[in-house]
Amino acid sequence: MTDCDYCGSEVEAHDPVFVQEGTDREERGAFCNYACLASYIDDEGLTTGNACEWSPS
Repeated sequence: MTDCDYCGSEVEAHDPVFVQEGTDREERGAFCNYACLASYIDDEGLTTGNACEWSPS
């Protein structure tokens, strides 16, 4: 049984999302669904100071 990193619920009972960082294939997080993942990202401020750069061709 794996618990959601955001709400603590059992991820297997929902529509789970597993997050991996880099190419080492090591799992970094488990979430019940995309809502918990999105809330975790917002609460932790993981996008603060990050931006994609777009340039017209």
